[in-house]
Amino acid sequence: MSMLEAAHEIDIDLEGACEGSLACSTCHVIVMDMEYYNKLEDPTDEENDMLDLAFGLTDTSRLGCQVIATPELDGLRLALPAATRNFAVDGYKPKPH
Repeated sequence: MSMLEAAHEIDIDLEGACEGSLACSTCHVIVMDMEYYNKLEDPTDEENDMLDLAFGLTDTSRLGCQVIATPELDGLRLALPAATRNFAVDGYKPKPH
């Protein structure tokens, strides 16, 4: 399960406008601990391209749709940026299917 999917399951307001298809940056999350950030697989070129569009990019930014829950990530803490850049429609928040 991705962090985007997990957030939607427990009603955390993590947008995910492209529904996890790696076509936007609205599920941008910030990994709070470098120890955990280093446990993640390196971002793909596609993820890095989308992260370039993210609001409030940091050294530990990732897309929530690309961070997959594993036992090694138990204790992972994420922060949400103050805003997203949704180029579709201002204020539109898609609901997961």
